Amino acid sequence: MGKGDIRSKRGKIWRGTFGNSRPKKKKTAVQTQTEPVKTD
Repeated sequence: MGKGDIRSKRGKIWRGTFGNSRPKKKKTAVQTQTEPVKTD
């Protein structure tokens, strides 16, 4: 198990791929707070 092993985390890092042993980090949705529109 090393850099050449595509099933290990180190092998995934070396190849630059993702999978079960090295999952991608999911982006969290950034919520922006908007002010309510005032109508007179």
